[in-house]
Amino acid sequence: MKYTINSEKNSPAYLQLYHLFVRDIVEGVYPYGTKLPSKRVIADETGVSVITVEHALTLLSEEGYIQCRQRSGNYVIYRGEDFLGDPGDKEEIVKESGNLPQDIGEFPFSVLSKTMRKVLLDHGEEILVKSPNHGCQELRVEICRYLARSRGITIHPAQVIVGSGSEYLYGLIAQLLGRDRKHFAIEDPSYKKIRSVYESMGVSCDLLPMTSEGIATDALEKTRARVLHVTPFNSFPTGVTVGISKKHEYLRWARKQDAILIEDNYDSELTISTKAEEPLFSMDPDVSVIYLNTFSRTLAPSMRIGYMILPSDLVEPFTEKLGFYSCTVPIYEQYVLAELLRSGDFERHINRIRRRRRKEMQKQIPE
Repeated sequence: MKYTINSEKNSPAYLQLYHLFVRDIVEGVYPYGTKLPSKRVIADETGVSVITVEHALTLLSEEGYIQCRQRSGNYVIYRGEDFLGDPGDKEEIVKESGNLPQDIGEFPFSVLSKTMRKVLLDHGEEILVKSPNHGCQELRVEICRYLARSRGITIHPAQVIVGSGSEYLYGLIAQLLGRDRKHFAIEDPSYKKIRSVYESMGVSCDLLPMTSEGIATDALEKTRARVLHVTPFNSFPTGVTVGISKKHEYLRWARKQDAILIEDNYDSELTISTKAEEPLFSMDPDVSVIYLNTFSRTLAPSMRIGYMILPSDLVEPFTEKLGFYSCTVPIYEQYVLAELLRSGDFERHINRIRRRRRKEMQKQIPE
């Protein structure tokens, strides 16, 4: 291996290693079915720790480049026809494969079933009633409390819009903003459905290339878009998590252009970091940021429940233009999620997953 990790770069060592492997896998240096070197060999030859190698391999596995086979090793499962484009230079990221991984949720079924029974007993025939258009008040209140505890985001329930997954919410955003701001900018590569939904709503998308730190600065400065959709945590498929400097760059650009930011924070709860990511939503009161997240990853893919938080200045325009839309999540599922948030079961689950992942990483550190 001739991989060199630059300690002077702002990019973490595990991301540098990830990008080097992506480049060689895509270019066929490691063809389909090839076994990668062991973690210790990679660590010895690149001068990084085993835990750093573990981070990179985990990301490669999550993005579908390799598969970890117990007691056997890591094997390349990437096929050229599964991906679009080429990797470019070291700062460019390989094009996306199309769909996010749909792993079965790890939430304890016993807790979920217990909560469902409790909701049936507590609410009875209320579960047969049509949900309010923006989502039931119980869930919107609990989402506000949860975000205040976990993200430091202080909002009013009127700012919360509940919907059946991110794609539905993308469509609402396009209808809300696309009439006046018909030009959006998105990350390239990014989750395929972001662009598909926006363009189906008549919005043109400016594709801004990604680097290991986030959207390339020169591309951001050149775009004429007045809406920027970013996934600052674990962007798909690159795995890039932007730092605080890049977040401030996005905010400065938005202030200068009088633009609106869309912060798509999918999967952010499952970080192994002990410090929660600081959301763009609460960093600058002078910038309008729409915050998006979903519970399908943290609970189960079958529970299609997402939400977006509108900045206060967009609540009234949303209600006037789109308030007639019915909520697409059954009220029974909303009550169940509200109870999981209220009881603390959801956060206990998240904390349990984080602790487990940190322990798994810790085991890889050589003594």
